[in-house]
Amino acid sequence: MSKFLQGTIILLAAGLITRVLGFINRIVIARFIGEDGVGLYMMVYPTLILVVTITQLGLPVAISKNVAEAYAEGNHRKVKSILVVALSTTLGLALVFTPLLYLLAPFLAETLFNDSRTLIPMMAIAPIIPIIAVSSVLRGYFQGKQTMKPAAVSQVIEQVIRITLIAVLTKAFLPMGIEYAAAGAMLAGVIGELASLLYLLTSFKWKKGFSLRNKFLQYMMKGKNTFQELMEIALPTTGSRMIGSVAWFLEPIVVAQSLALAGLTAINATKQYGVLTGFALPLLMLPSFFTQSLSTSLVPAISEANASGQKHKIDYLLQQALRFTFMTGGLAVIVIYVLAEPLMTVMYGSTKGTTFILLMAPFFILNYYQGPLQAALQALNLARAAMINSFIGAAVKTGVILLLASRPEFGIYGVAIALIVGFVLVTMLHFATIAKSIGFSIYVKDYAKMIAVIFVVGYTGTVLAKWAWTDSLVLMVSTDTIIISLLYLILLFVFKLLKKEDIRRIPWIGPILTGK
Repeated sequence: MSKFLQGTIILLAAGLITRVLGFINRIVIARFIGEDGVGLYMMVYPTLILVVTITQLGLPVAISKNVAEAYAEGNHRKVKSILVVALSTTLGLALVFTPLLYLLAPFLAETLFNDSRTLIPMMAIAPIIPIIAVSSVLRGYFQGKQTMKPAAVSQVIEQVIRITLIAVLTKAFLPMGIEYAAAGAMLAGVIGELASLLYLLTSFKWKKGFSLRNKFLQYMMKGKNTFQELMEIALPTTGSRMIGSVAWFLEPIVVAQSLALAGLTAINATKQYGVLTGFALPLLMLPSFFTQSLSTSLVPAISEANASGQKHKIDYLLQQALRFTFMTGGLAVIVIYVLAEPLMTVMYGSTKGTTFILLMAPFFILNYYQGPLQAALQALNLARAAMINSFIGAAVKTGVILLLASRPEFGIYGVAIALIVGFVLVTMLHFATIAKSIGFSIYVKDYAKMIAVIFVVGYTGTVLAKWAWTDSLVLMVSTDTIIISLLYLILLFVFKLLKKEDIRRIPWIGPILTGK
């Protein structure tokens, strides 16, 4: 089995576990602090992501790519130089921007977010920045070695610790006010990330094969060439991520101001934004653990193939990734769309957010495509093109929010439409860039068959969902999901979109399922 496939499967398993645990976190938060608390949480979170993006400087992807190439050349001194330079850079930036966030927090809360209650959650989450700075470097190192287990296990540990603490802390702080409860949820994340970092450091100590502390300063002082090589990948990559992070940072600000123009109070705007981004979007994003796993594995795999001049392998890896993305994404879209209302009721005890799901789900398969496509662009040294595509999408999305959300007849639904326009546009631009660069072909016949399967299963699922055969909503949702999934798999085999060889490649259980 190839390292790419094995690494992807490991990340898939961890991604599924962490995404489910993360979803449980969201459910706990929603049930304990409601849509208002979720709104505060989601208002603050993009600010954290922006600061983290700045401190990481695009280095995780650059580390993964350069470490993969250094190991392919057998250059272990280069690997150490990469780690020393990367750690020095990210820690230095974290020590600058963490205090800066504390200083700017009052201005952000009261002036830009138009809700002073966001101040306390913002102060609570700031300590996570230097922790993420170190852990991201270590994850990039392990991914570059195509050793995915440490990164995967660390994600599980982070979520387990967070979910253990989140209910306790939100409940403990709730009597002090909704903003303190939201801060408790943030603090649980800080502690979870710290536990994850401790595991990564332990794994690194046992697996690295060299002493990082030995001659650290010497490697740092002589790391100019290494720094330049990392920046060749990191800067365009961070440019792309920076655009996304800045757009996400601006999103709650633009939404708050636009909804105010539409006549909503700050509290109502926060609640509506919480329903969209804290209830509906997490459910829609739940299946993206698959594409994130593929994306993480694609960067070193395609980088290695590109460095070796194996163009046919690049095409094979990308085709394989996109084919599995469409299959898994198609099933996810069907289940989420058909069972939107009962799913929301089971998870949040409320049907709020259902209309957002019905509006956005049919388009979300293109969102799942975005990760693998961007990873391929980065691995092919086309990070600058990915950055431009992201900038165009972010600018158009922000413009549509301003245009629609400020109008009373659209309101928060204008934000949902803007999100759709943004990710659809970026995905199409990524497709066009790859097709132009490497002559990537699209197998129209296979995609036509896949769309037909989605429509058939979707219609069948809609009919099935209307049959209220039990009073237990959990049992009905579980049973309907299983039936829809089985029908979907059967049709994939019937139309030869999924083959026996694909199942056989799955580690551990594949040979058992296929009898070989």
